[in-house]
Amino acid sequence: MKVEKGDVIRLHYTGKVKETGEIFDTTYEDVAKEARIYNPNGIYGPVPIAVGAGHVLPGLDKRLIGLEVKKKYVIEVPPEEGFGLRDPGKIKIIPLGKFRKSGIIPYPGLEIEVETENGRKMRGRVLTVSGGRVRVDFNHPLAGKTLVYEVEVVEKIEDPIEKIKALIELRLPMIDKDKVIIEISEKDVKLNFKDVDIDPKTLILGEILLESDLKFIGYEKVEFEPTIEELLKPKSAEEQESPNEEQQEESESKAEES
Repeated sequence: MKVEKGDVIRLHYTGKVKETGEIFDTTYEDVAKEARIYNPNGIYGPVPIAVGAGHVLPGLDKRLIGLEVKKKYVIEVPPEEGFGLRDPGKIKIIPLGKFRKSGIIPYPGLEIEVETENGRKMRGRVLTVSGGRVRVDFNHPLAGKTLVYEVEVVEKIEDPIEKIKALIELRLPMIDKDKVIIEISEKDVKLNFKDVDIDPKTLILGEILLESDLKFIGYEKVEFEPTIEELLKPKSAEEQESPNEEQQEESESKAEES
């Protein structure tokens, strides 16, 4: 069984820098711990993706096409298809005074985040500090690097409902995907999140990304409940002040106990 563009799969991978062998990303928890890149808040295990949808780096994404399920491969990704070539124009000189005003003492190797004039935030790494000037490199740390991925397509998901659940898992990993009510026809899908406990702002972003993913795998009409418009609508003063049923029951229970 080979992977095709538009397939929803579960992928295990470990990414390394070719020149040094340094591991920078992995779906294996034990590998992450050994490489000292383990994130206690991270989610490990084979990641669900739609092939060709841009869920992984472009150079890896296109090389997944044609791979066989359950086989292991080593894939090399050149810089221009990974994190890009190094751009000398992204090395900036910043007055030392700007750092001091923010209470930051810069030193070589320090990772910083600065806000540009248009309000965009950029992450960079301090290269040198000299004569009241700080050289900061805003290139991605892996820019200019050839990457090597060890990959295994663990599963190619065929069932339409399971495909949608996998994409929900990708975009909203913190929720119980089995609580989402899914209705599908040949070209339409409707997702009901009303039984899911999630922050509205997170759900708005999740719905936007899910709509794009679901249309990529072939659905023409995607509906959500609640809709993005409903989530964006400000609550009235009455809605904000009125307690929900659980709060009412809790208050009544405390009153009876006292």
